[in-house]
Amino acid sequence: MVYLKEFNLLSEDYENSFLINERRTYFHNQYPFRMFPEKRFEKIIFSNVTILYGSNGSGKSTILKILAEKLNAKGHDGSGEMFQSYVDGCTYKMTYETPDEIKIIKSDDVFDYIYNVKRINNRMFNQREALLKEYFDCKSTSIRDIKDYQSIKNEVDAKKMSASSFIRGKMLNKDVSEQSNGETALMYFISEIKDNSVYLLDEPENSMSASMQLKLTKFLEESARFFNCQFIIATHSPFILGMNDATIYDLDTVPTKTKNWWELENMKIYYNFFKDNSTKFEQL
Repeated sequence: MVYLKEFNLLSEDYENSFLINERRTYFHNQYPFRMFPEKRFEKIIFSNVTILYGSNGSGKSTILKILAEKLNAKGHDGSGEMFQSYVDGCTYKMTYETPDEIKIIKSDDVFDYIYNVKRINNRMFNQREALLKEYFDCKSTSIRDIKDYQSIKNEVDAKKMSASSFIRGKMLNKDVSEQSNGETALMYFISEIKDNSVYLLDEPENSMSASMQLKLTKFLEESARFFNCQFIIATHSPFILGMNDATIYDLDTVPTKTKNWWELENMKIYYNFFKDNSTKFEQL
């Protein structure tokens, strides 16, 4: 599903006019001015999956930030006055369909989620140790020695249950499991991405192994195909770049233009590396 149809970055003439006429002194920091005219990149035409590809510093994340600011996307951070001046000059077109939400998900959001899950897991581990002690204390205690109701109940529960079931029954966060960072990151995307919405994803593959990236790619493809989601993604991941029917903008080319995934420089490097080492795989 396409909700955001096109977006117009500032032209070189607009930028020059603004910077000349702006009376306040901004020249110590013109960001994000001067980034895209030199790439001759002014208009983005979106499909249901649009990918921004390029080397570090090419402007992928900056474009996502501009989009988030202009579209008032959930999760976007506030920007400085110069950045806001740039965004004010941008224009865009939506289709007749209205998304339920527009949201940006940044790498920091995923890292924060992973960190918080680890904190929960650490607390659960400490709670588990305390409950194990309680279990074995109750298991070995005679009812004659216990006077209060809760102690009697704990003893009865402990005598009926195994240690693991006793602990599971006492712990509050029963469903939080130990996972790898990649598994946790994938669960974050699954929980955050809803139907009928637009998502700006900034390098979602961070923290993920190759197998997790493949699972994320499949989830994104199915969300776009079956659940009316639109994705605009900044990525280096070869798996995400290979998503079916994605429109890919190569920000390393001048002028910036769309390419097929197999035409991208990094993909050619991967291909040549594996081609040169193909005999090693054939020996497996």
